[in-house]
Amino acid sequence: MFTDLAYAMGGAPGGGGGAGGLGSFLPLILMFVVFYFLLIWPQQKKSKAHRQVLASLQKGDNVVMASGIYGSITGITDTVVTLEIAEKVRIKVSRNSIAGKVQSQV
Repeated sequence: MFTDLAYAMGGAPGGGGGAGGLGSFLPLILMFVVFYFLLIWPQQKKSKAHRQVLASLQKGDNVVMASGIYGSITGITDTVVTLEIAEKVRIKVSRNSIAGKVQSQV
């Protein structure tokens, strides 16, 4: 008698769910969308802005390197930038190591 009641209350045998297809992937898709808008998209914007800054570098610009060194550009090629960090002190650095432009040297 109690077993009849238990069978009547339980679901279909085999755990059959009708929403197996797309419904099971919906949380995974939602997590990807959230990660895209919180992590991937802002990083791509930042990377694009950095590439634009590197492309617009010119002789005479004051820049700061990723290491924190400030200098003025005295020479520039496709991959190497010559910076004057003090009077008559020049160093050659990779163009990619420049973090950005600054208004005035410290």
